[in-house]
Amino acid sequence: MKRVQQAALAALILSLIAAPLTASAWVKDRTYKFTVLHTNDHHGRFWHNEHDEYGLAAQKTMMDKIRYEVQAHGGSVLILSGGDINTGVPESDLQDAEPDFRGMNLVGYDAMAIGNHEFDNPLSVLRQQQKWAKFPLLSANIYQKSTGKRLFQPWALFNRSGLKIAVIGLTTDDTAKIGNPAYFTDMEFRKPATEAKAVVEELRAKEKPDVIIAATHMGHYDNGNHGSNAPGDVEMARELPKGYLDMIVGGHSQNPVCMANENEKQKDYVPGSPCTPDRQNGTWIVQAHEWGKYIGRADFTFRNGVLKLVHYELVPINLRHKVTNADGSTSWVNYTQEIPKNQAMERLLTPFQKKGQAQLGVKIGSVNGRLEGDRSKVRFQQTNMARLILTAQMDRTQADFAVMSGGGVRDSIDAGDISYRDVLKIQPFGNTLVYVDMKGSEVEKYLAVVANKQVDSGAYAQFANVSLIADGKGVSEVKIKGQPLDANKTYRMATLSFNASGGDGYPEIDKLPGYVNTGFVDAEVLKGYIEKHSPLDASSFAPGNEIVYQRDAM
Repeated sequence: MKRVQQAALAALILSLIAAPLTASAWVKDRTYKFTVLHTNDHHGRFWHNEHDEYGLAAQKTMMDKIRYEVQAHGGSVLILSGGDINTGVPESDLQDAEPDFRGMNLVGYDAMAIGNHEFDNPLSVLRQQQKWAKFPLLSANIYQKSTGKRLFQPWALFNRSGLKIAVIGLTTDDTAKIGNPAYFTDMEFRKPATEAKAVVEELRAKEKPDVIIAATHMGHYDNGNHGSNAPGDVEMARELPKGYLDMIVGGHSQNPVCMANENEKQKDYVPGSPCTPDRQNGTWIVQAHEWGKYIGRADFTFRNGVLKLVHYELVPINLRHKVTNADGSTSWVNYTQEIPKNQAMERLLTPFQKKGQAQLGVKIGSVNGRLEGDRSKVRFQQTNMARLILTAQMDRTQADFAVMSGGGVRDSIDAGDISYRDVLKIQPFGNTLVYVDMKGSEVEKYLAVVANKQVDSGAYAQFANVSLIADGKGVSEVKIKGQPLDANKTYRMATLSFNASGGDGYPEIDKLPGYVNTGFVDAEVLKGYIEKHSPLDASSFAPGNEIVYQRDAM
């Protein structure tokens, strides 16, 4: 009898614990408090940078501080990521982001959206990352073509302060277009808004959550003006029936979503200043810039079925700015009070950092000026960094000219020594160098497509040994190596496997008879060229006026 009573008691306790996750159970006239903490677009920044900014050690300190504060006032915390943990810092990339996921475990992340850069490696790597992570990686709109089934967990349920909170994961349907096509042969990225609607209705019918949050990797575009990108958070919030989503925790566009006016973000958000999140069709939309520079903090109350955002801020994680001192020297000064690093996190991550540094810190060359690879430049204009990369590719393949999408250039190099680490930050994706031999008539058709890719997108084309005029429909006055294009002559073009297989919407050339995949990894090609030709003269790679856009026509 005693065993029966014990079993019954255990079953009762278990049912009480599980109850909040099987039925809505909020109490009338009771005020519930919970806080959502969020980051996005981490891109390998598990360690602080050279100015001691961000990093998971300081992030954990602040996460813990906020958690204790919220709990002391009767609330609880939910920690979410908008995805893109992968790709950006060599120490992380060479270790398949293991330090990042293990660090996120220690911080206490509850769930993350799967970002497009989670597919920069084969699916087997992402499956390994799922094993490292002690939290679910969510996406409701990624399907396996061959089976018609979802490839990832679509949503997760959490009990916070007695409330049932559902978190749905959604991934930009641009992923297959902007990623490596070789990795998506059996994947389908369905429209996020359509999948979100279906999942919300399923959750309401089966689970009856009190709060529904979407953790997304889709981007925030002012007033829904997404340009050549797939629709983002604003568009989805407007498309869904009002009340379907209480909050969207976003990523992908890498903005601090702090609104200046209705449908317009602040242009130059200053760390530590007030931040008002976007609100569309009754849904709060937030995003915390990138790299763990901030923790987004959203404090909510819930009473009698009504959710209220009572406070929102972006908490800077040791962000600094350069100031000039009275003696003319410069210093880096914190925007806000410095956050100490969590020692347990430091102990966890230090071996990973040392392992990476040992491989990457060796000098491979030098340059006498800045090589420009900033996102705000390479997606708008020709730059010397892109020209250097393309020159290295032509040198290795003996090509007549070279083309690549500007989104493949990920960082700049300042004057001084160059390390392998620098090179991998510039080209972190591990694409291979390819070339193709084409007749001049084929070259003109190819250039007519890529030269008219939209400015302000990753598809914007960078060129070497090419001059032309693009008018939005075609090209004219094309020259290769300074000579007019000959329709009957054979030319060799170098590019990357990503673009050759249709990445960024470029014409697929990998089936042409003259196509060769060299197997050389892009970063290794650039590294070899720098080693061979250093010291580099930055001015020798400076673009002229070879590429002309008749913008009125475009």
